[in-house]
Amino acid sequence: MWDHGHRALSLGLLISVGLVAFEAMGVVAIMPHIARRLDGLESYGWGLSALMLASILGAVVAGTAGDRVGPRRPLAVALGLLAAGCVVAGVAPTWWVFVVGRFVQGLGVGAIMGLAYLVIGRAYPDHLQARMVALTSSAWTLPALIGPVIAGTLADRLSWRSLFLLLPIPTMLAALLTLPALRALGGSGDSGGSTAPGASGDAPGAGTSQAGAADTAGEAGNTKGRRLRDLAASLVLALGMGLMIAAFEFSSLVPVLLLASVGAVVAVLSYRALTPAGTTRARRGLPAGIAMRWLLAGAYFGADTFLPLGLTELRGLSTVEAGLGLSAGALTWVAGSALQARWDDRHGARLRPTHSAVGSAVLFLGIAILAGTVLIDAVPPLVAVLGWAIGGFGMGIAYNAASAAVLAQAPTDQQGRTGAALQLSQTSAIAALSGLGGGAVALTHNHGAGMGTALGMTFGLTALLALAAVAVSSRIKPPTEG
Repeated sequence: MWDHGHRALSLGLLISVGLVAFEAMGVVAIMPHIARRLDGLESYGWGLSALMLASILGAVVAGTAGDRVGPRRPLAVALGLLAAGCVVAGVAPTWWVFVVGRFVQGLGVGAIMGLAYLVIGRAYPDHLQARMVALTSSAWTLPALIGPVIAGTLADRLSWRSLFLLLPIPTMLAALLTLPALRALGGSGDSGGSTAPGASGDAPGAGTSQAGAADTAGEAGNTKGRRLRDLAASLVLALGMGLMIAAFEFSSLVPVLLLASVGAVVAVLSYRALTPAGTTRARRGLPAGIAMRWLLAGAYFGADTFLPLGLTELRGLSTVEAGLGLSAGALTWVAGSALQARWDDRHGARLRPTHSAVGSAVLFLGIAILAGTVLIDAVPPLVAVLGWAIGGFGMGIAYNAASAAVLAQAPTDQQGRTGAALQLSQTSAIAALSGLGGGAVALTHNHGAGMGTALGMTFGLTALLALAAVAVSSRIKPPTEG
C-alpha cells in the first residue's frame, strides 16, 4: 500500500475518510454549543439530520457517476462540496444557514464514503484490497478518540467556527494526493463506440456478433435503468424523511401528525424499494440482518447524538467533558468488535445470532444507564461515560455479528447491493432518530415541557430499538438453519 505507485493515493484516502470521521465525531460533540449560539435548539435535529439525508443522495449519485466516468471527477466534486459546506457552516450567521452548510457537507461525505470502495477496487491489486479496506476502517479510530476533545477545546478556547474553517485545509491536501493518482482510472462510459472489424452483416458470424451486441446493449440498458430507479428511490427516501422531520417545526399537533405520517409512509416505501424483499418485516435470513443494522444504528447513534445535549443542558458539564462519553463509546465499540471476531474464530458462524442478541442486550443496558444519569440529578453525571462505554461494547459485538451474518448470506453477484443496503439502513436510521429526537425537543418546547421530557422520550425510543434488535437477532440465521 505504501510503495511508490500507491503511496500518495493510500495517504489521500486515509485523510479523506479520517476527515469524514473527525467531522462526524467532533461536530456531534459541540452541536449543543452551536445550537445555543445560533438560537437553534428548537430545531436541533436538523443540524444532524441534514447531513445524513444529503449523504444518502451523495453516495448514490457519486456511485453512479463513478461507474460511468471513473472515480476522479466525482471525488474532486465530493471533496469540493465537503470544503464548501464547512465554509458555509463556519461563517453561518443563522441556524438555518448553518443547516444548509451541513447539507452541502453531507453531499460530500456520502460521495466520499461511496467512492472510497470504488477507488480501492479499481486502483489496487486483489492482494492489497483487503488491507486498504482495513486501513480505511481504522481511520475512524483516532478521530473517535480525539475528535470530541479537540472540537470541544476549540469551541471553548477559540470558537466553534474554527473547527469548520480549518477543515478545508486537510481537504485540499487529500485532493492533491488522491486526484493525480486517479487520472488513469476510467469508467464504463469511456469505452468507445467504434464497430469491430467483421461486424457487418455480410461477414461470417455476423448474426452471432449482432446478437451478442444486442445482449450487451440490453444488459447495459437494464443496469442504467436500475441505477436510475435507485437514484429516484433514494431521492424520494430523503424527501420523505425530510418531510417527517420538518413536520415538527409546527406548533399545532394536527399538522405535525399529518405531515409526519405522510413522510414516514413515503420513506418506508422508498426504503423497501432499495433493500432486499422482506427487510421491513425482518424476514429470516439476509433481510433480517439488514433490518438489524437499522435497529442497531438507530439505538446506538440515536442515544449517542443526544448524549452531549443532555450532559451540557441538564447536568451542566462542559463541552469537553460531554465529549468523553462519545469517545468512550467509540473505543469500546472497537473492543467489542475484536472480542466478537475472536468468538467467531472459535465457534464459527453458528453462534452469530446469539452474539447479536447478547450485544443488543448490553447496548440496552448502556442506554438505560446513560438515560438514568442524564435525567436523574442524584446520579453523578460522569456515570454517563461509564454507561456509554458499556453501550459501545455491546454495539461492537452485535454490529459485527449481524454484519458478518449478512455478508455470509449475500449472493456473489449481489454483494455490492447488499453492502449498499446495509449502509443505507445505517444512514437512514441515524437521520430518522436525529430528526425524531430533535422533533421531541421542539414539541416539548412548544407545549411548555422541559428538555428532560424530550430527552426521556428520545432515550426511551432508542432503548426500545435495542430491545427490538434482541428479538430480531434470532432471525438472522439462514432460513435452512431455522
